[in-house]
Amino acid sequence: MALPQKNNDVLHEHGENKLQKGLKARHLTMISIGGAIGTGLFLGSGAAIHTAGPGGALLAYALVGAMVFFVMTSLGELSAFMPTSGAFSTYGTKFVDPAFGFALGWTYWFNWAMTIAAELTASTMIMKFWFPNSPSLLWSLGFLLLIFFLNYLSVKGYGEGEYWFSFIKVSAVIIFIIVGLLMIFGIMGGEVIGFKNFTIDDAPFSGGFLGVFIVFVAAGFSFQGTEIVGVAAGESEDPAKNVPKAIKSVFWRILLFYVLAIAIIGLIIPYTNPNLQSDDVMVSPFTLVFKKAGLAFAASLMNAVILTAVLSAGNSSLYAATRMLFSMAKEGQAPKIFAKLNKRGVPVAATILTCVIGMLAFFSSIFGDGIVYIWLMNSIGITGFIFWLGISISHYRFRKAFLAQGHSLDELPYRAKWYPFGPIFAILIGLIVILAQNFQAFLADKIDWGSVVAAYMGIPLFLILWFGYKFIKKTKVVPLEECEFDFDKK
Repeated sequence: MALPQKNNDVLHEHGENKLQKGLKARHLTMISIGGAIGTGLFLGSGAAIHTAGPGGALLAYALVGAMVFFVMTSLGELSAFMPTSGAFSTYGTKFVDPAFGFALGWTYWFNWAMTIAAELTASTMIMKFWFPNSPSLLWSLGFLLLIFFLNYLSVKGYGEGEYWFSFIKVSAVIIFIIVGLLMIFGIMGGEVIGFKNFTIDDAPFSGGFLGVFIVFVAAGFSFQGTEIVGVAAGESEDPAKNVPKAIKSVFWRILLFYVLAIAIIGLIIPYTNPNLQSDDVMVSPFTLVFKKAGLAFAASLMNAVILTAVLSAGNSSLYAATRMLFSMAKEGQAPKIFAKLNKRGVPVAATILTCVIGMLAFFSSIFGDGIVYIWLMNSIGITGFIFWLGISISHYRFRKAFLAQGHSLDELPYRAKWYPFGPIFAILIGLIVILAQNFQAFLADKIDWGSVVAAYMGIPLFLILWFGYKFIKKTKVVPLEECEFDFDKK
């Protein structure tokens, strides 16, 4: 007999602990907002404008934003109907092929475990802005312990940490937008800037089609992390209500935090400004705008905000990776030890293993911060686009199976708009980005094969996992009529 649900205590079902329902609506909302705001916006947006011009950067980010919107609506329909922690591997297993779900899950875990190491390395580079002679190991270990304990305490600990990390990031972007608009209209900073920087030289599309395409490929990396709200669905209080609420506003958040922010940078800073190419906080496009407004402390302010963004990414990476490992262990696709929870509903073994991978950041003390950061980011490569494809493919087959088995769309708590165009559009855009993400290397006089291998290594990794599991377990694509729907998880 199942115990009644009371005070969000950990439940016991068939002798196994269940994850706590500790994430409130405000946690999910901030997780969905904060997932898209990181160094890609604070640092990478300047290089995008310099490469493609202000109009080209806007177009590229808008196109990728459309793809992300459709990925999130697909995820919203799946996770509102069948909320489960580590959702992507479960959906891939049930609606495509167990081998597909296996490959998707391990690729996702690898991506976010390596991201922890990358973000910890980035945090040491940021701290050396204030403490240039401090040891890298000090900061890497300190921040790893911080995000470990936020996740170890309870899912609410992760949720509260991410809430406040995201709150700082969102506040910084809103302040930036307000200051920027005041500057454009001459209310702050003296001169009326207007639209003159959109018309200088070859603007707004100075890089032509190639420039837009280069930024289009790079922009996708800036949006990675928005899908974590789907992973968190299994631990939210009322997923059928709260997940759709968080998903529905994704489009407007992308429009506000990326498209509007990039438009303001392009209006205020000429795309010809060489400082836009830098990935240094001292010349971050946000710092440049604040300095132009007369805020002398802009560099330190933005450094603090970027540190928050990095810690937020590390916090979310650890949460997402451990929940995926937990989910795969429950499905029999990972060792059973990773399915064990402590009395607070936290998969401790999965958390510890993921943190061990995060310790790769400690190599910064040996090889240098910048070298290790580039190596880690290259190792992650295109895996983010692979699991976005997995979400879209799983949703496409979920909807077809749902109708094939005689169910009505009225049974869905949230229905993705523009089906089947949405998932098909996301699949096509994702394939283009995956195949063309480092095309510049092939245009050079001498091909840098090391760069090519690093960029594309995620593809053979995924395929080896997929077809290796398929060969060993003799799995097949699940017929639409045999796909399983967990109605009890609604």
